Amino acid sequence: MGNRPVPVGARRDVRRRVRITTSMCGGSAAIYAQFGDWTWAAVSELCGVDVYSARTPGGAPAYLSFYHYEVRGDETITPRGLTFGDVVDLTSQCFDLGSESVLTLHRVARAGTDPGGPLTAREYLEDPRPGCLYVLNLNRWITRDRPDSNENLLVSSPVGFAHQHLPRPPASWPVRAAARQARNQGGFVPDPVPGYVPAAPPFEFGYDLDPVRDFNGVGLVYFAAYFAIADTALAALWRSLGRTNRQFLHRRVLGQRIAYFGNADTDARLTITVRLLRHEKEAGDEIADIAIREAGTGRLLAVTAVDLREPE
Repeated sequence: MGNRPVPVGARRDVRRRVRITTSMCGGSAAIYAQFGDWTWAAVSELCGVDVYSARTPGGAPAYLSFYHYEVRGDETITPRGLTFGDVVDLTSQCFDLGSESVLTLHRVARAGTDPGGPLTAREYLEDPRPGCLYVLNLNRWITRDRPDSNENLLVSSPVGFAHQHLPRPPASWPVRAAARQARNQGGFVPDPVPGYVPAAPPFEFGYDLDPVRDFNGVGLVYFAAYFAIADTALAALWRSLGRTNRQFLHRRVLGQRIAYFGNADTDARLTITVRLLRHEKEAGDEIADIAIREAGTGRLLAVTAVDLREPE
């Protein structure tokens, strides 16, 4: 699937078979970066615009930024469980949210096990198929208000972006509402959570943005870097509890949500706060709720919640 869009309406979804290569897996960001690439490719295919070269009517670059990102697997297929040489069948569908946003849903199944049929909102919300990994991305078109700053990004719409032909998501789909609520309460996970208790006191971690690994090709903090930044703090908490790096590498992530509210400049220092909760009855069942803020201003940049299992 190249970067060249096909005529609008020529395809209702995008399907292909993918082999997981070395650059797609490992660490805390690689597979999520790949899922994001699949989203940009699907929007290019289905919306009549080359996402990689999109421009506003005024000629400024328009970027398809990530606002809300969800991954949901099951015990048989998880994002961190995909590894070298795995072959998967990918189905991608975009949904119409108007001229400034787009919602993309992916279904990932091991080769030969995909249930087939169209990928619908109902399947994701009410009837997820066993053995399938689902990835949901809500993206917004943005542009810089100043070329030398990442702090104030403006909502935009690029020339040629077509969306009216896409299916509309159900009015009850709470993606935007979930992101707004997470922003208002500083995390996805309420306090308290029925059936869960704190596994440790809230943990605070300082992090200096790394110009070597945390920025993308246009100088913005890379959306996938937020996964690694959050995991850096979670790993520090993990070690403080006497757990090992090897155990951390073998943790199972059954699902994760992340919402993005801002970007930062190259010299920014971040404060990351981690709440780790454990299930009262199910050993090894934990939830990490993580908030990422700009240290100097307290500005909330992102929140993420991770549904994880300790290694068996």
